[in-house]
Amino acid sequence: MTLTNYKIKTYAQNSRLSKMQKQSQTNPNKAKFKTCLWGNWGIISILLMKLKNQCKLFEMKKLWVNAVPYNKEVVISALESGAEAVIVPDGKSETVRQFGKIKTVEKNGDILPGIDVEFIDIKGKTDEDKAAAVPENKFVVLRMLDWTIIPIENLLARRGANLMVQVENSKQAKLMVEILEKGVDGVVLNTTDINEIKKTAEIIQGITEKIPLVVATITTTKQLGMGDRSCLDTITQMSLGEGMLVGNTATGFFLVHSESIENPYVASRPFRVNAGAVHAYILTAGGKTKYLADLKTGDEVLLVDSQGKTKVAYLGRNKIEKRPMMLIEAEGPDKIGISLVVQNAETIRLVDPKGNAVSVTDLKPGDKVLAHIEKAGRHFGMKVDETLIEK
Repeated sequence: MTLTNYKIKTYAQNSRLSKMQKQSQTNPNKAKFKTCLWGNWGIISILLMKLKNQCKLFEMKKLWVNAVPYNKEVVISALESGAEAVIVPDGKSETVRQFGKIKTVEKNGDILPGIDVEFIDIKGKTDEDKAAAVPENKFVVLRMLDWTIIPIENLLARRGANLMVQVENSKQAKLMVEILEKGVDGVVLNTTDINEIKKTAEIIQGITEKIPLVVATITTTKQLGMGDRSCLDTITQMSLGEGMLVGNTATGFFLVHSESIENPYVASRPFRVNAGAVHAYILTAGGKTKYLADLKTGDEVLLVDSQGKTKVAYLGRNKIEKRPMMLIEAEGPDKIGISLVVQNAETIRLVDPKGNAVSVTDLKPGDKVLAHIEKAGRHFGMKVDETLIEK
């Protein structure tokens, strides 16, 4: 919902409430019921808008590649580079699907011009107004005829969502996804240069959220009994200092290190994070959380390094097995508590402020580790401002 639409909706609701106040003089009970109904709807609308904005904040940027006139090499390069979609001539979707799974933009494709997306040439203020008037649930692809930045900035402010720009190279793509800090939602690359497709894909895929990490002080380590733990095997090899953010509650997460360190007894598994007990939360892309027990093959997971840099990976499997467990508790800034139940084994590690991995079996009170703090509660994995106590 745009700010303008929200104001209009609020005005309409206030008008209705004003009429109901007049009705209350003749039929108090009916007026009370209607006032309650519209008052609650207003609250729900605001909450839904806030949740929607939180989801949009860190969504991955989109890359579409133009293959009109049809170009087999461009289509294959787009597929291999991880593009979300290719724009092809009408009737070419089946041909494209022979090479692999990728969305197509054409009248018989996955994304339908005129229904799911509008392509608009921008050469003046009238075109800008036309783009701003497109319903927000549709994508708008801007084709800048004189390549000026101001109309794009204006439309970012006016639409706020589902705005893409056609670009000719990776340099223009980088500018578009960084414009006004937020950037457009994606780019349509119009080139037959295979190298430019690969360069642009690297830029788009490299833009992810950076998560603020804090230093937490260990207060307690306690041996527990047996429990079900979740071992997350991704399809990505992780580096030293890299892992996932996991915690017992939605207010605090430890950076749990990947199994990328050699051990004399067990081979390294750099694609794996032994994340913790099945009840724990894991922080995922977009600032959402999931229970470890709910993760399954193909789900997105968020990899985080010791600098807070992130990238999205995909889960190959979630191995849940009974293992001896232990509790780790710590205090972050402002004495905010952070805790996690993990497997009691020397191969499970957290990360210290220097980026070094520290085995959980070696932790003692006073040790420093990296963590992430959240100050909002959770509803279905999304942040909401409410009073919530988790112990």
